[in-house]
Amino acid sequence: MQSKRQLFLSHVAQTSELPMMLEVERAEGLYLYDPKGNAYLDLIAGISVSSLGHCHPSVVKAVQQQAATLMHPMVYGEFIVTPQVELAHLLSQHLPTTLNSVYFTNSGSEATEGAMKLAKRITGRSEIISSFNAYHGSTQGAMSLNSDEYFTQRYRPLLPDIRHIRFNHEEDLTQISEKTACVIMETVQAEVGVQAPKNDYLQKLRQRCDEVGALLVLDEIQVGYGRTGTLFAFEQYGITPDILLIAKAMGGGMPIGAFISSTENMNHFSFDPLLGHLTTFGGHPVVCAAGLATLRELTEKDYISKVKEKEALFRSLLKHEAIKEIRSAGFLMAIELPNFEFVQAVIKECMANGLITDWFLFNSKCIRIAPPLIIEEKDIRFACKVLLKAMNKASETTLRGCS
Repeated sequence: MQSKRQLFLSHVAQTSELPMMLEVERAEGLYLYDPKGNAYLDLIAGISVSSLGHCHPSVVKAVQQQAATLMHPMVYGEFIVTPQVELAHLLSQHLPTTLNSVYFTNSGSEATEGAMKLAKRITGRSEIISSFNAYHGSTQGAMSLNSDEYFTQRYRPLLPDIRHIRFNHEEDLTQISEKTACVIMETVQAEVGVQAPKNDYLQKLRQRCDEVGALLVLDEIQVGYGRTGTLFAFEQYGITPDILLIAKAMGGGMPIGAFISSTENMNHFSFDPLLGHLTTFGGHPVVCAAGLATLRELTEKDYISKVKEKEALFRSLLKHEAIKEIRSAGFLMAIELPNFEFVQAVIKECMANGLITDWFLFNSKCIRIAPPLIIEEKDIRFACKVLLKAMNKASETTLRGCS
């Protein structure tokens, strides 16, 4: 009989030649557990997904109760489905009044796709501008916003009328014109190894979009839901987008995303043509119930208010001669190390000592730290101890081999 490892390699589609091959049997709180009961502290939260940790009791209870009540009617704005309505209402209570209409999707990529269509429909324009080194998803349209040739070259031709500008370069904002339907921008660039906006860049971007009648779409798929220290990262920069993208942490581990705009904007999908944007499963009652429990927990407890304090603790403990720089926006952190080989050695050594971390798509020299928001001081100290030990070992092996 084939082992699970063999079945995994034979029948589950692979996206790398060397998968991590960690067999996860269960998860709870900060930890993943293998079949032997070994615990691994998840320092990346499933790539910014499990902000409340794994299998949070409130989320599990909501999923179980909803699954026993109603699973799938029809979800794209025709039937009144209680958890969907309640989640949309609660979101609107925590957002500016111009972001009061929610279109639920299954993922962040789908949220991006919907926002691109909506911007074209509202403005009647076709040009879309994004940033170099941005990541907005892997579907055909969302990938078209990606500037990295390594990830796009095998899938061309992609969508036409896509332009890229440099993040934090005010002089590039003049490229936004009366031809531009929208600018899609991460509030904080993630996959480049954490790049936060500087010198009022987002305010200047907002102003330029207003001048030429382009919509501003902010992608908070990775940085939303408290990761940067406020429920939504844009709250820290004094602007409001025309369309907001969210996903990842939104479902407490369940697959859900959304793009959010004003009722006036979103109503463009209801005519010319009728049913202008459809989904079979977006806004599914069970995932909306999970999303509702997640948002309630995040907004009623003090996890978000403690993010900056815990970020500072990480930064104070992570002192090592191999660290070139630490960039962070709350609990999205990048530790820059000498090279990709060093990073891989650290990741491997961390896993051998019960700690899961990762790197970034567009910056292979950086270690990713994006833990659940529920992490406590003792867990942070453990994680940093393991990381520093791994850096010591990587210094002995990779750097000595290069000298």
